[in-house]
Amino acid sequence: MTRRVRSDGLDPEVDYEEIARLFGQYDFPWDLEQALSFALFRTYAVPSIGRLLYETEQFGTDTQRRHDDTALLLGEIVDQGLESTPGRAAIRRMNQMHGRYDISNDDMRYVLATFVVMPNRWVNRYGFRRTTPIEDVAGVNYYRRLGRLMGITDLPTDLAGFERLLDDYEAEHFRFDPRSRAVADATLDLLTTFYPRPLAPAVRRFSIAIMDPHLREAFGYEHPPAWFERLSHGALGLRGRVVRLLPERTEPRRVRDSSRIKSYPGGFLIENLGT
Repeated sequence: MTRRVRSDGLDPEVDYEEIARLFGQYDFPWDLEQALSFALFRTYAVPSIGRLLYETEQFGTDTQRRHDDTALLLGEIVDQGLESTPGRAAIRRMNQMHGRYDISNDDMRYVLATFVVMPNRWVNRYGFRRTTPIEDVAGVNYYRRLGRLMGITDLPTDLAGFERLLDDYEAEHFRFDPRSRAVADATLDLLTTFYPRPLAPAVRRFSIAIMDPHLREAFGYEHPPAWFERLSHGALGLRGRVVRLLPERTEPRRVRDSSRIKSYPGGFLIENLGT
């Protein structure tokens, strides 16, 4: 089955927000949810980031809410728009939280790069189709605009530049820190709760297996057997081939509607999200 590409005909220099919505809410909502979860894992492996998250004590005591707040803030920006009143409120809330801590521009750029690069790599490896040049450019333009609104400077201008930034930063900064490992363990424990309890050990093992080897090493996780690693990646690729045969999604899947969001059963206010 050949599916239409919803963003065909749109201009990634102008319509990047609409392209981002079509990409994330219609074509690849599940893939994006997974990719961004593992993108956040990568940030913990930079000790200056992992230590900060550990010292806030939020990831050890209220991991679910920290997950929900991050997902909802980013999700509302996509859903409502970067220039909308709710979108600007979400960005202002993120800036308030980040402004409480001494976070370098380099670390902020790296975190932003994970949001640009990792969904692209995930979809191109496991999705039901590859990304298009229009989607690649739109993703860069979307996050460049978000980065500017967050006060992040010296941003790359294209996908290749963001990939170089990410790969070079990880090669230079990834290393083991027990506090980073504690944050990663708490997040892995949370991920296992999204599936039936008896599957928790398998989910943890699977999650570690699909991490890049240098990320596992930075956390001190054991490398899985080669056959299990191939099986894990193969299972995700198989899912993509199955999805290719399914009917197109006709309704958006928004972050606020995800079953993984559990902290606000009665609804939420943007200004109350976060630390």
